[in-house]
Amino acid sequence: MRAVRSFVRREGRLTAGQRRALDALAGRYTLDPAGGPLEPAAVFGRHAPFLLEIGCGAGELLVSLATARPEQDYLGIEVYRPGVGRLLQALARQGCDNVRVLASDAAEVLEQRLRPESLDGVYVFFPDPWPKKRHHKRRLLNRDVLGCIASRLKEHGRLYVATDWSDYAAAVLEAARQVPQLTNLGAGAELAPRPRWRPLTRFERRALDAGRPVIDLVFARAC
Repeated sequence: MRAVRSFVRREGRLTAGQRRALDALAGRYTLDPAGGPLEPAAVFGRHAPFLLEIGCGAGELLVSLATARPEQDYLGIEVYRPGVGRLLQALARQGCDNVRVLASDAAEVLEQRLRPESLDGVYVFFPDPWPKKRHHKRRLLNRDVLGCIASRLKEHGRLYVATDWSDYAAAVLEAARQVPQLTNLGAGAELAPRPRWRPLTRFERRALDAGRPVIDLVFARAC
């Protein structure tokens, strides 16, 4: 679907605790990045609403939602190993069994591993903005990826996006207009209110501290 990756693998330094978590908890919480199509019922052992977060970082959102909504199942995609280590630690502390983590390219997971109409919701909060114009081609949320997300959503499923880069938000809105399966649920200027259930993450705090307003967008899979 895309030859240019939307991320760079920044390994960072693993703490001893994060390394232990990756070694001890990977079998419980992570999925094989080389596996075949995902079957949520087989992964979680039940039929339940299934939601995806792309770029879940240290899992502030996933852990919050998984503990508040144990009746739902979640998949997080993240390639930054220190973040995955922190996420696994948090999941173990909270005793969450309704989250799995996949360290893979999100576009490839959407295209190759998730079946059409398998997702009840998708979260993409503060994706890498690639602010330099020559790097805009690396931004994840282009027309092709939005089209693939739409095809993986169930009827009336939701796509939630948040960014603190206004030109990225404008580009997402324009790309979404070219995807007939997506309906913008925003009100004035096609923007949406901040979801009350979204925790204030360090990325959002950093944006607010820098004086950049956060823009929320919500789309639904059309009938």
